[in-house]
Amino acid sequence: MSRLAGRIKRLTMFNALSKAFGQSADPAFRRVFVLSFLISLAIFILLWVIASFTLSWLGEGVGVWVAENVSIEWIQTAADWLFSAASIGALLLVSLFLFPSVMLIGMSFLLDPIAEAVERKHYPGLPAARHQPNGEAIRGALVFTLVTLVINIVALPFYIALLFLPPLNLVLFYLINGYLLGREYFELVAVRRLDIKGATRLRKHFRLRVILAGAIIAFLLTIPILNLFTPIIATAFMLHLFEELRRRTGGSAT
Repeated sequence: MSRLAGRIKRLTMFNALSKAFGQSADPAFRRVFVLSFLISLAIFILLWVIASFTLSWLGEGVGVWVAENVSIEWIQTAADWLFSAASIGALLLVSLFLFPSVMLIGMSFLLDPIAEAVERKHYPGLPAARHQPNGEAIRGALVFTLVTLVINIVALPFYIALLFLPPLNLVLFYLINGYLLGREYFELVAVRRLDIKGATRLRKHFRLRVILAGAIIAFLLTIPILNLFTPIIATAFMLHLFEELRRRTGGSAT
């Protein structure tokens, strides 16, 4: 019986994930991706302009210091060149690492249309989604942010301690991020149909499946390029999972 339950659980996960990827060409999905990309690009252009002025100002200071303390001309030229090259390299490197993160954060505020598109295609019989009060949404975001910070701060020494033990550090990574991402995305879609208490109760009832779904999302986030689309896929994936779990408990839309 337990083996059959395990197979059903895996099948539910696979079906939910395959449906999410199957809808990836949906115009609503593309609009959210393009909009979040453009917003992130605009943010980075602004940051680049600010950083360029800052580095230019610092470069002048470095140039003055070198000119006052070094009398050999070719060393002065080399110092200027090295500072410029290091500045550009640092900007490119920081941009490379931060752009996906900024895009993911920006996209997180644009995911409601994704849920609506999934419901239109796969669950057309559902009534209009519940309106989530602003206070409830802000409170939920603050609680999640606080929990995320506390858990990651507590886990940091263990990450460092297990740095050279690949199997254990991966288990810790997916366990922690599976919990955090599973919780975030499940409640993101659940509060469209349930109040916050009902969403939390359902998540806790199926906590292992939600954590497993979160671990799958964490894995997708580690794949370059695909990680840019992951919040969209994760929202659709979790919505399918939520509807399946809600159906099993006999829950009705509110």
